[in-house]
Amino acid sequence: MEKIYVLMVSTCFNLWRSTPFLTMRITLFALLLVAQVQASSTFAQSSRFSLNFKNATIKEVLREIERNSEYVFAYDSKLINVNQRVSINVDGGKIEDVLSKIFSGQNISYQIKDNIVALKKEEKAKLEKENEKKVTGQVTDESGSPLPGVTITILGSTRGVITDTDGKFEIFNVNSDDKLVFSFIGLISQVIDVGNQTQIKVVLESKSEELEDVTVVAFAKQKKESVLASVTTVKPAELKVPSSNLTTALAGKISGIISYQRSGEPGQDNAEFFVRGVTTFGYSKSPLILIDGVENTSADLARMQPDDIASFSIMKDATATALYGARGANGVILVTTKEGIEGKAKVSIRFENSFSAPTEQVKLADPVTYMKLHNEAVLTRDPLGILPYSQEKIDKTIEGSNPYLYPTVDWYDQLFQNTTMNQRLNFNVSGGGKVSRYYLAATVNQDNGNLNVDKRNNFNSNINLKRYQLRSNININITNTTEAIIRFNGAFDDYTGPIDGGTDIYNKVMRSSTVLFQPYYEKT
Repeated sequence: MEKIYVLMVSTCFNLWRSTPFLTMRITLFALLLVAQVQASSTFAQSSRFSLNFKNATIKEVLREIERNSEYVFAYDSKLINVNQRVSINVDGGKIEDVLSKIFSGQNISYQIKDNIVALKKEEKAKLEKENEKKVTGQVTDESGSPLPGVTITILGSTRGVITDTDGKFEIFNVNSDDKLVFSFIGLISQVIDVGNQTQIKVVLESKSEELEDVTVVAFAKQKKESVLASVTTVKPAELKVPSSNLTTALAGKISGIISYQRSGEPGQDNAEFFVRGVTTFGYSKSPLILIDGVENTSADLARMQPDDIASFSIMKDATATALYGARGANGVILVTTKEGIEGKAKVSIRFENSFSAPTEQVKLADPVTYMKLHNEAVLTRDPLGILPYSQEKIDKTIEGSNPYLYPTVDWYDQLFQNTTMNQRLNFNVSGGGKVSRYYLAATVNQDNGNLNVDKRNNFNSNINLKRYQLRSNININITNTTEAIIRFNGAFDDYTGPIDGGTDIYNKVMRSSTVLFQPYYEKT
């Protein structure tokens, strides 16, 4: 503006010497022009804006500012995305206030020269350099003891450090928006936002269950990735099925295991299974089952509760033979029960109610068809044979006039019901201190059969199986290097039911004639 002003004054001076009247007109015009430019500049610097936009593009907001002021925006559309949508609300704010809200968090700077507003994008490397910093801290366990060897990594990258013997760490070139991941075997990992923190103190808590990447091998544990043998680890949560029998949960959960169940009768519903075939020596197919290092039978495994299991591993190849000898040739099932963890008492209760029904019901022929086919079967083998059912009996049965002489009975409907209801309850408590830790559990299972009890009976002939189980695991630190482990487990069964059992009754139903006699006769 000053250059234009001086030029106009110089021109006026030259004209003054030649034509006085013209000089006055031009001088007056120059003064008015300078005053107008200065007024415009003053207006631009003192402009106030009241804007209210919701989900509008940056371009629309900038146009509104240009429309209501002397400001003009200059920018490179390839570097600055003016089509990005923003929402702002400004009441009587300066141009700086408006621009700060429009470009908040977008790494865009601006420079105001008179009424020209130049927009430019900050260099990414420069911003990252400004945000980079060093983060220090210490990692401890729940008791406050330092944890050496804890891995600290930046989430989404491969950069990281490990704590020293005092549990302390230093990690450089950390951005404010980074997240640090603290992980250690046997402890719950934590993810912490860096933000404005430069010193972080982390406390890692113990896991109540075995880690997924830790596998029980013989009498010790190893990292899963360091085990060369074929070992499958099953999460205890995957063993929770609507059944009181743990062996029924193995089917379909583990590769290399064939499991099948012959009966669903309570007390007789153990699933038979074998690992990768059977051996030729004595045709043995049962794997070696070890619960807390003690050999048990499949019946003991069936009574196990998923709530009491800490780890469940299966060894399926020759490594099992190397560790356990010929007894492990059919595979080894390793079960470790839960132990107490130092801390306050933790109580867990699980109650289930389930309905059971036959998987598939065999459809039988009706009584008339049964008699006709029986006669046909006799004639097929001996054309001169004596027919078991006369035509008169067949006709009278069709008429249904005398059900006592010509009965038709559906024995399955008489002796079985379609569904039954079962209940399961597990209660456990764990805790302890630095010297001793405890895990106590009690389980009650109620399994009912699906036999149909006639209301005319004064007794219940249905299957009723109650199972009670108690478990106690106590760990005592005798010295700093010696630990005593006391384990107690008791299982009690209370069974009532028919002498023949549910399976024999079902076989009798399938083989009994439906046209010989009634199930009962009313008193006349």
